Amino acid sequence: MTARFIAFEGGEGSGKSTQAELLAKALGAVLTREPGGTEIGMRIRGVLLDPATRALDARAEALLMAADRAQHVAGVVRPSLAAGRHVVTDRFAASSIAYQGYGRGLPIEEVRSLSEWATGGLWPDLTILLDVPHDMAVARLVRGLDRFEREDGAFHARVLGGFRAMAAADPDHWVVLDGTCSVDAIAARVRGAVRERLQLPV
Repeated sequence: MTARFIAFEGGEGSGKSTQAELLAKALGAVLTREPGGTEIGMRIRGVLLDPATRALDARAEALLMAADRAQHVAGVVRPSLAAGRHVVTDRFAASSIAYQGYGRGLPIEEVRSLSEWATGGLWPDLTILLDVPHDMAVARLVRGLDRFEREDGAFHARVLGGFRAMAAADPDHWVVLDGTCSVDAIAARVRGAVRERLQLPV
């Protein structure tokens, strides 16, 4: 069986981390995340998410995300796929396009090309977008907010709009699921999508 690469995307508080973990367990897959899927990536994550990181230029932010992604692909994703292991990641390149492109206002195609270069052309076989209205997502955030979570509602609306636009433009590789349902209901729909799209027994 060909190893598959599956990414979960969505805004803050959308539940993608929980669903990524549940799917990885069901598949016996490698579970990873961005930023921070490697030791070097954890250092980059610290800079990116720390609320004390101020006045970070949007291009610098995009480059840090790309650096994390390059290390992630080289150190985790490609080796796992080559070894025949499915990989499930909590965020991948679409997050850069949504956050730094749609959210920060950087040119969309430039951000996409940067991720293309960072990954050596690797994109997920399937991207699952958990669509949750921002006001509901914010209510789920009970811990201290990171630098991205502290952005205003207009920023998060642009990000969510970016995710929706990407999903609509590439329906062969994206599945959009209502993320407002219960954890179990969403997990069942995730497994159904993976069975249908990738023919994986899950």
